[in-house]
Amino acid sequence: MPDIQTLLIWTIPILFAITVHETAHGWVASKLGDHSARMMGRLTLNPIKHIDPVGTILVPAFLYFTSGFIFGWAKPVPVNFNALRSPKKDMLWVAIAGPVSNFIMAISWLIIILLAVNIGSQFLIDMGQVGIQINLILAVLNLLPLPPLDGGRVVSSLLPRKLSYQYDQLEPYGLYILLGLLFLGVFQWVVFPTVKIIQQFMFSVTGLI
Repeated sequence: MPDIQTLLIWTIPILFAITVHETAHGWVASKLGDHSARMMGRLTLNPIKHIDPVGTILVPAFLYFTSGFIFGWAKPVPVNFNALRSPKKDMLWVAIAGPVSNFIMAISWLIIILLAVNIGSQFLIDMGQVGIQINLILAVLNLLPLPPLDGGRVVSSLLPRKLSYQYDQLEPYGLYILLGLLFLGVFQWVVFPTVKIIQQFMFSVTGLI
């Protein structure tokens, strides 16, 4: 069974990853006219405000005690796309904010690794590696073009209005389609290989490999 240090190495990065991801959606939505997240107190980096009982606690705990791997998700921030100043166009920026925040956090963890190498902290090096991996997985997974993932919102915003409406009809079935894709190996064939390529690029430009 993984020890407390291992638990911290995984828990801290994943809490930051999902919290900042959701806050980024709400912050951009607020800037573009929808203040739903602000009014509900969700524009905060306090992870307690973003905890989903299943995605943030039960699923990560189950994975931790059965495999030592931790993954999860936060409670989505409320976004009223009709309240945006230009709903169809602004939807793209609100959607892309989450994955972009994860890419920025991955770079931040890379900087932490560089600093940790200089001070000789293996704990921070390990945490930084997990932080990069978790954030890249979240970014790549959310960019899959499937409603209600962020990538699905981006595609919807770019399609002509009629096609966009038809495409959005997939949303009620999106979770089931995603589960089916996961079963068929979307992680093994799409997400993990893409994450590995980005990871290797990040490490190579900094001289860590």
